[in-house]
Amino acid sequence: MKFLNISSPHATRAGNTGNVMRRVILATIPGIIALTYFFGPGHLIQIALATCVALVCEAAVLKLRHKPILFNLMDYSAVLTAVLLALSLPPYAPFWVTIVATSFAIIVAKQLYGGLGQNPFNPAMIGFALVLVSFPVAMTTSWSAPSELLENGISFGQALELIFSSRETIDAYTMATPLDVYKHQVGIETANEILANPIFTDTSSPATATGWIWVNLAFLAGGLFMLFKGLFTWHIPVSLLGTMGLLSLFIGWDSDQYVPLSLHMLAGATMLGAFFIATDPVTASTTPLGKIIYGGGIGILIYVIRTWGSYPDAVAFAVLLMNFAAPFIDQYTQPRTYGHKTATRGLAKKD
Repeated sequence: MKFLNISSPHATRAGNTGNVMRRVILATIPGIIALTYFFGPGHLIQIALATCVALVCEAAVLKLRHKPILFNLMDYSAVLTAVLLALSLPPYAPFWVTIVATSFAIIVAKQLYGGLGQNPFNPAMIGFALVLVSFPVAMTTSWSAPSELLENGISFGQALELIFSSRETIDAYTMATPLDVYKHQVGIETANEILANPIFTDTSSPATATGWIWVNLAFLAGGLFMLFKGLFTWHIPVSLLGTMGLLSLFIGWDSDQYVPLSLHMLAGATMLGAFFIATDPVTASTTPLGKIIYGGGIGILIYVIRTWGSYPDAVAFAVLLMNFAAPFIDQYTQPRTYGHKTATRGLAKKD
């Protein structure tokens, strides 16, 4: 009996970058639904605006670089960057904030480095960090109050008005995030006094921060879907969340002095960051041990900045700082290759 000699790779199904990007975008849908239900249609408008800006900027730069436009747009990387950036921005940030953040993410953070696969830093987080530092007022006063705390919620028309025209009535629809409230009141008030704020629906636990717990659980569900589909491995999200959890238990065990564990995990951009942003295959570490170190480093930085820094949430800065370290981590965490006695790490020579 004659056997066919077929060389690797042994692909069992068709796959390309576009398929991966579409699946990641699909995985954000539960989180988008939760955000829309609890905080109004602001994020839907921001996603649509950011996507249009991203596609126009991507096409313009590809045209200048004499690259095929439609072929590159069909990898959906620009759309994914726009979606993740829009989900990170306040839902009622002015339209010009979204335009600046998205255009900078695509033109500078992605295309100026050579396009997909060449960028050393996460484009969405670069765009977010730029506008957070440049426009702090717009980025901290445009977070929506939960719909259940508003008399009639926010209609689509009101959302359009808040984003594209009038800012005079925005205070009637916005409030600080749970992390922001707890961070700036802890040490001044007791935990029970802080939890009396309407943003917390149950004075016995900050985990019940109105709306945010369900948003984070929705992004967790999307992340588990991607993990099940094999879009990334468990190393980064598990090490990130595990490190944050351990630090919160050992340092922040006193909820009268520190933000408690439940709020760290189920408020802010924790699950979005752990499963959708930190796992970016281009800018993250790629070795098994390196991924654990990389994710753990992000978890440490998020906790440190949230606890002692100026920002109540710190996913963007933590990810960008670890993007710097990813090549170094990979260089010193290479696994042993077949045929060699030891792993080749750093400047070591193969034996």
